[in-house]
Amino acid sequence: MSLAAQSPVKSPTAMSVFCHVPEADPIAVFKLIQDFTNDQCPVKVNLGVGAYRTDEGQPWVLPVVKKVEKIIVQDDKLNHEYLPILGLPEFRSSSSKIVLGDDSPAIKENRVGAVQCVGGTGALKMGALFLRHFYNGTNNTKTPVYVSTPTWENHGTIFASAGLEDVRPYKYWDAEKRGLDLAGFLRDLESCPEHSIFVLHACAHNPTGTDPTQEQWKQIAEVMMRRKLFVFFDSAYQGFASGNLEKDAWAVRYFVSMGFEMFIAQSFSKNFGLYNERVGNLTVVACDADNLKRILSQMEKIVRTTWSNPPSQGARIVAITLNAPKLFTEWKDNVKTMADRVLLMRAQLKAKLQALGTPGTWDHITEQIGMFSFTGLNPKQVEYLMKEKHIYLMASGRINMCGLTTKNIDYVAESIHEAVTMVK
Repeated sequence: MSLAAQSPVKSPTAMSVFCHVPEADPIAVFKLIQDFTNDQCPVKVNLGVGAYRTDEGQPWVLPVVKKVEKIIVQDDKLNHEYLPILGLPEFRSSSSKIVLGDDSPAIKENRVGAVQCVGGTGALKMGALFLRHFYNGTNNTKTPVYVSTPTWENHGTIFASAGLEDVRPYKYWDAEKRGLDLAGFLRDLESCPEHSIFVLHACAHNPTGTDPTQEQWKQIAEVMMRRKLFVFFDSAYQGFASGNLEKDAWAVRYFVSMGFEMFIAQSFSKNFGLYNERVGNLTVVACDADNLKRILSQMEKIVRTTWSNPPSQGARIVAITLNAPKLFTEWKDNVKTMADRVLLMRAQLKAKLQALGTPGTWDHITEQIGMFSFTGLNPKQVEYLMKEKHIYLMASGRINMCGLTTKNIDYVAESIHEAVTMVK
């Protein structure tokens, strides 16, 4: 027998070096998508996916994005050389201007910089890694990081995986009133250790869709400034929440005007529809130009050991759009189209539930904002909707309003009515 034909001999004591690796729980939202895909029922509705859908239930490539992609293809000057390590300069600067405003004093004072990141998730991770190494003294693993209750499920994990071990909740959602628990939020701000890090949602809070009012933001900012707390905004839905870029950036700009040093993680997945291009930006607001220079020099080192160099395609699409007045105007119209459809679905769902006489109050459906609505449905009611009605949503009761269409909204409303009246 040739050596090639011989079967490998295994030692009876042989054991994989990975035999002790436990199997991780599936990621909830992606398991939900897979369950929906596997469901053979002809009448099924996906309210779980965190992406925009048209009234036909289809993904939408923004018309302005298609136009800019053609511009890029036809530009013979472009190539695939490495970008600067911090990213495409015109992308970084225009991203910061979008969130801070063209007339931002901080930008004029040369104390704003940015890092192009791999999606909003990468921007959060970049900021977390920097804070782990350079914020608040040497023992940064013990600096508390506060995330809202509830929050996007990835928030806590991102900061913990960056080495910030003490991730804590702060009060945000009042389940009984189905709105903001401002008193609880302010109590947690007052009682936390000084210099704690707080992750704040710039607009369209995920998953509740409930944002503080401008007066409430002012109260929050006053306490955070007085108690020397670090502000880390997550801005994933600017323009997508209300259809107005300035309105959706109000909280961030107010905090900057108060003199906060801060990080702002920006995502262009939702408002440009560039989900799989992973276009993110970390805007840094420092106290002066010298501090900014030193911060960015260290962020270059972090980039080098993570993704090393950022991708160009998505960043070019955003930069070209934001820097050409006609394309910028067209983009704002595209974003408003998405926001308006969400607002319409909110109004119709509330009206239909009220017309059915569904027990409870449903005003929160239209009082909330952005892609998601925290319905108030309990886990048993969610289970009923999925098993009996083939309507897929997160166990928390969060639904993506874009999953509603003029064709399925009656079925969804009737099913929610049935779940609320039959399942306690």
